[in-house]
Amino acid sequence: MGDADGIASDAGEFDRREVDDADVLELLEPVVQEWWVEQFGEFVPQNGGFFTPPQKEAIPLIHEGKNALVASPTGSGKTLSGYCSIINELFRRDRTEEGLDNSVYCLYVSPLKSLANDIHRNLEVPLDGITEKLADRGEDVEIRHAIRHGDTDDSERQAMLTETPHILNTTPETLAILLNSPKFKEKLRTVEYVIVDEIHSLAENKRGTHLSVSLERLEALADGSPTRIGCSATVEPLDAMAEFLVGRRAPGGEPREYELVDTRFVREFDIELTCPAEDLIDTPADVVNDRFYRQLHDLVGDHTNTLVFTNTRSGAERVLHNLRERFDAYDEDNSGCHHGSLAKEKRQAIEEDLKRGELDVVTTSTSLELGIDMPYIDLVVQVGSPKSVAALLQRVGRAGHQLGETVTGRVFALDRDELIECAVMLTKAEEGFVDRVFVPETAQDVAAQHVYGMAINGPRPEAEIRGILERAYPYREYGDNEWEQLCRYLTADYEGMEAKNVYAKIWRDTNDPPDGEYHYDEFDVGEPLIGKRGRLARVIYMTNIGTIPDSFTCDVFTRSGDQWVGQLDEEYLDTLESGDVFVLGGDRFEYRYRRGSKVYVDRTAARPTVPSWFSERLPLSYDLAREILAFQRELLDRLAEGGRSAVRVWVRELPLDEHSVQAITRMFDEQVRYAGSESVSTDSRLVIEEELDHDEYERHYYVHSNYGRRFNDGLSRLLAYRCAQEANANVKVAVADHGFTLSLPLNRKVDLAGILESVEPTEVRADLRASLDGTDLLQRYFRINATRSLMILKRYKGYEKSASEQQVNSEMLLGFAEDLADFAVIEETYREILEDKLNVAGIEEVVAGIQSGEVTVASTRVDSPTPKAFGLATLMASDVVLAEDESAVLQEFHQRVLEEIEGQDRDQSRA
Repeated sequence: MGDADGIASDAGEFDRREVDDADVLELLEPVVQEWWVEQFGEFVPQNGGFFTPPQKEAIPLIHEGKNALVASPTGSGKTLSGYCSIINELFRRDRTEEGLDNSVYCLYVSPLKSLANDIHRNLEVPLDGITEKLADRGEDVEIRHAIRHGDTDDSERQAMLTETPHILNTTPETLAILLNSPKFKEKLRTVEYVIVDEIHSLAENKRGTHLSVSLERLEALADGSPTRIGCSATVEPLDAMAEFLVGRRAPGGEPREYELVDTRFVREFDIELTCPAEDLIDTPADVVNDRFYRQLHDLVGDHTNTLVFTNTRSGAERVLHNLRERFDAYDEDNSGCHHGSLAKEKRQAIEEDLKRGELDVVTTSTSLELGIDMPYIDLVVQVGSPKSVAALLQRVGRAGHQLGETVTGRVFALDRDELIECAVMLTKAEEGFVDRVFVPETAQDVAAQHVYGMAINGPRPEAEIRGILERAYPYREYGDNEWEQLCRYLTADYEGMEAKNVYAKIWRDTNDPPDGEYHYDEFDVGEPLIGKRGRLARVIYMTNIGTIPDSFTCDVFTRSGDQWVGQLDEEYLDTLESGDVFVLGGDRFEYRYRRGSKVYVDRTAARPTVPSWFSERLPLSYDLAREILAFQRELLDRLAEGGRSAVRVWVRELPLDEHSVQAITRMFDEQVRYAGSESVSTDSRLVIEEELDHDEYERHYYVHSNYGRRFNDGLSRLLAYRCAQEANANVKVAVADHGFTLSLPLNRKVDLAGILESVEPTEVRADLRASLDGTDLLQRYFRINATRSLMILKRYKGYEKSASEQQVNSEMLLGFAEDLADFAVIEETYREILEDKLNVAGIEEVVAGIQSGEVTVASTRVDSPTPKAFGLATLMASDVVLAEDESAVLQEFHQRVLEEIEGQDRDQSRA
């Protein structure tokens, strides 16, 4: 290794005194130091040391056994920052006389199987390299590592019992199974380290909730308290993510201690918003299209490997198809498409080609956001808005995968609503703003699985089982009511449950005296215990746990003639209410009702109300939406003070091209000249625009509640519910990220502003809950939660129920369950819809602002929609280009606005 102050490597000599992290290197065993310098010595000049910023901070912390959340962008070496100290410790220990036991010391938990596979390969490099160096010196050292998830076959699983990996890569679902595996769980008692990768993508959903309880079960099982390391991309709030990782010391107590490694902004970003035309309405669609593909082709040509993100799978396929059709430069060998609907073999082939840098361009939707290393990607193009700053940074961060390389990203805006959204998003990204991650709270379905699992490993004291649950971050507020509600369900303490084939999962009783029927020596007499019910309990648990719902497609039939017309994705059905119009196979249909996996419709000529891509696209983040509203206020102030030129000067300071600058300026100028500045929503004003549509004989209310689709889905249901009661009429609803439309028959009128102003924050949950009664959304989420809660068993005695069979079961159970008081599965269904899907907390916050006067509700009456309402009035823009008929509608709207402005100008000149 050289003398005390110098280190030799293939890249030359380094003086330890010239680098700032030689002390970190000194923490490692000499053989690990040697391997590290050989591998990374060439990067010392650009890193200013032997380690990247997250590695410099994380390695010493993990070396000391401290819990740590490492937040750093893709390509900054954060995964190795977690592994380095662990590998070092395992090599050190295996070389001592005691050596390592035949059991697991480190668990690596990943949300994706592909990511686990990638990390597994990445681990081989240091483990094989260091082992080889020791072998050259005559030392026989072996650190075993293996991967285990749902696809691991039985022979491999059995082999792991005989020769157990010291480092085990797994998924949240498999960890929960291992904790109930009679033999393998004993191999987990020695676990000293747990790495949770991409923790931000787990924390926001129930897979993360499930994992957080598994980590507490592991804590209770292990001989010591394992060191927890979380690896995360750019995320907020860091403290909440860290607390989610480490859990609580005791129920209701303080979080366990942790350290934050915050190196989120260590990479240089070069991002810009591009718009193919300064007028996205009157420029012909084929011209916009031509310019877009020409610009995209030029960008691909200027870079080595380009990754193109679209917001839907069909969009990813369309962009690739059009590139190949328009330019001879692209074929099967140098371009590809990657998304979740493609066959596994096809996806893996694309991934391998990306790793080798053999593809000039790959299009994708969301499937390449996480995971695999793609070292040759030097440009990321995002088509349309990714809907949050966090998603933008995650996607763009795939470019320049090595530290020191500038991250280059180009975002194309192809409709006017997304233009504002993207402009604010890129500006906020440069300022270091990140959207918050919201963690589901006190989920009863996940609690049911884990309490059942712990009972199967029991019997155990009730206080112990409840304590393990409540030490997990999502259950830190769990109270007596929730616990009793859960236990009533799990013990089937409701009349009629067994008649519906829903049986008790656990028993709950005090320990009998020694001469009693049920006495357990290891527990005190009278101590409340919980144990499993049923001989097949373990099999039921092992084959039915997990949180990812099954979904299915529904066959669509006409009511007259019972003619099959196609299929709809079940998630898309969540967005449909009776009377909604959608397009299928080029024809328009009005949705009537659903029975199990069959949907019944009527043919119609009416304009569609729900776009075909609706279920696929991510909703706009609530935090970014509020930033857009603040941006609109500032822009209006500048427009009022200095006119269009002042707006252009200000907007040019943002990361936008000139077309984008002109388009934004023009849109707001036309809006204000047509309907006044009061027609634009801001962070202190919510605008409702009323239009009388005599052609359709409808009264449209365009509600400019720019708070994201989840919020708008909730608020629109609440207002539609109240409107229907007041007007005694059917209310049609169409929802977008920037607002929603309520439509009534022309002869019915409501004071929508007055209705909104009358809503009390304390009434929001009750009204929203009432509005869900009888909806497909409620039926679907009840099925998902009944299955997660093991009320409906997906797999039983060798038979597997399809998602559509589960749905039929759940529809039979729903009425029964709704009549039960305080029933855990129903309560969780409503909680999940209200809190996780409809952003009830955001609605309560805005309604409270309206009540306090912080937010005013402004109404405006128009003969034709304002420019800011064009998107709400059509709601049919695709993610790549506008459909031809929608383009014509937009042009007509725009023409009316321009004619009105010209008329006002003439009137003013005469005056």
